[in-house]
Amino acid sequence: MKAIYRPYLANPCPENMPILSDLHQALLDQHLPEADRVAQALDLYVSGSLNVFNHKTNVDIHNRLVAFDIKELGKQLKKLGMLIIQDQIWGRVTQNRSQGRATWYFADEFHLLLKEEQTAAYSAEIWKRFRKWGGVPTGATQNVKDLLSSPEIENILENSDFITLLNQASGDRKILSERLNLSADQQKYIDNSEPGEGLLIFENVVLPFSNPIPKNTQLYKIMTTRLSEVVEL
Repeated sequence: MKAIYRPYLANPCPENMPILSDLHQALLDQHLPEADRVAQALDLYVSGSLNVFNHKTNVDIHNRLVAFDIKELGKQLKKLGMLIIQDQIWGRVTQNRSQGRATWYFADEFHLLLKEEQTAAYSAEIWKRFRKWGGVPTGATQNVKDLLSSPEIENILENSDFITLLNQASGDRKILSERLNLSADQQKYIDNSEPGEGLLIFENVVLPFSNPIPKNTQLYKIMTTRLSEVVEL
């Protein structure tokens, strides 16, 4: 609703940015049955137990690097949280494009975004349109079966110019080989492969690689996710 943005447009400072409760009140002020029904649906997110997003952000989203963590969100809030984050990313891409800047977008545990119909459709739209807007989307996941079970995965794979495959379980390897047309010889490089080994796929080129990071380097200490090594560090 345009009315709730008038104070912000008149003075575009963070304090004047409307939040969900402003929309809720604007709906109630209309005194229309349709508006009342929408307002009632928002009650839980405005003044109820799921009102975590009904606040102004305390994070500087204009930083060069911004990380969104949804791990602590409950099941009911996770879908809403993912949609809010994706919308925020679109806004950042649009802003950067107007300034001639590219935007790198990394989504870890990418299969989670494809579990919900709305966030899956939004993700597919990002993969289709980001490049035209100077965006570079990258998804990472270990749950290949969950990823490939999404109806949107075909659109995402078709709009992915670069794919990296590491060691895969037999079931996942079979599915990937069928989807990506990998030969028996190429599959060997993702079957019981060591860390840092796998396949690079760029357009129609499939290239085996071996690029392990030496354990005595600072880079390895930063990147390792093995619990025993993290504890030691």
